Amino acid sequence: MDELAVDIQDLWFSYQEHWVLQEVNLTVRKCDFLAILGPNGSGKTTLLKLMLGILKPVRGRIELFGAEPQTVVDRIGYVPQDIHFNKGFPISVFDTTLMGRLGHVKRAWRYSAQDRARAHQALAKVGMWEHRHRLLGTLSGGQRQRVFIARALAADPEILFLDEPTASVDREFQTELYEFLRELNKTVTIIVVSHDLSVLSSYIKSVACVNQKLFYHDAAEITAEMLDMAYHCPVELVAHGLPHRVLRDHEDP
Repeated sequence: MDELAVDIQDLWFSYQEHWVLQEVNLTVRKCDFLAILGPNGSGKTTLLKLMLGILKPVRGRIELFGAEPQTVVDRIGYVPQDIHFNKGFPISVFDTTLMGRLGHVKRAWRYSAQDRARAHQALAKVGMWEHRHRLLGTLSGGQRQRVFIARALAADPEILFLDEPTASVDREFQTELYEFLRELNKTVTIIVVSHDLSVLSSYIKSVACVNQKLFYHDAAEITAEMLDMAYHCPVELVAHGLPHRVLRDHEDP
């Protein structure tokens, strides 16, 4: 049997006795491309943080590659939704990207030539290599998002988590990003939280709708039942300007 990238069994989580997630079960195969959908406050970001090991479940089990998330941090890449930082802090784009290599740094706490090469490659992939010497605080929101994506990619992750990765970038970069993720998905498992279904529909392989409980579909398709259970109200999806409930495969003509 192939190794699972994610295995969640009977997961429960609460904030101050308020249940955010209940009875969550989910298995994600290696090299899957999973979209996590749901209304605001449904527990999507909390679920990501549990998979990353940032939070611990009140009940249940969660494993990445057959181990606890905290023990495989060097195999994980993460792009959070909101990154708060001091814009006056003098850190360059290149040094920010290098931080993605911290899980690979040895005891000497010095970056190797390989670490620097990986940071170079990651910045080039997101179109930010020419800005490598600029201070992070001087960039636009979209440019900073590109750098944070590069930082995650610099880790050479086997699984990449992205929480609303296109929230502050232009439409052109959204398409470029998902085209890149499609290529990356040949070897890397990708889990993304996003509301941009018109773009996602062309790239994902499976869907999970979250609203305290999780409803999973092992295909790039959302059924009416899944949406009704997750959103508790009728929902129509819009893709390429046409309303429909199915995230269809888009084949080249």
